[in-house]
Amino acid sequence: MRISKHGCAAELETSPAGQPRFAVGPGLLVGESIACLLDRGYQKFWQDGPRLVPAVADQLKALHRFDEDWRAALGLTTLYNEALGTVSARYVYDRVEGREGPRKHHPFD
Repeated sequence: MRISKHGCAAELETSPAGQPRFAVGPGLLVGESIACLLDRGYQKFWQDGPRLVPAVADQLKALHRFDEDWRAALGLTTLYNEALGTVSARYVYDRVEGREGPRKHHPFD
């Protein structure tokens, strides 16, 4: 079941325990698809397939209002970090890419 408000949408399904859960998490409604929020460390983006679009403050506020509204309507618990602001679907930080490689040994001078 798709729910939408404030230009945002999510798709819900029923879990085996009978509780609502996301089939597609909340995001920006772009045409008929739902773009997910991606955090790149320095800025948030909407990802719709291969396309990345920078997120603006009004869109993030709308997503936060949408998230609050549907949680209140379904009587779900809001976690502390979710109540503070917008939570991204993915976190990708460019500044740490490639740091997992082997460290070079530098002897003392």
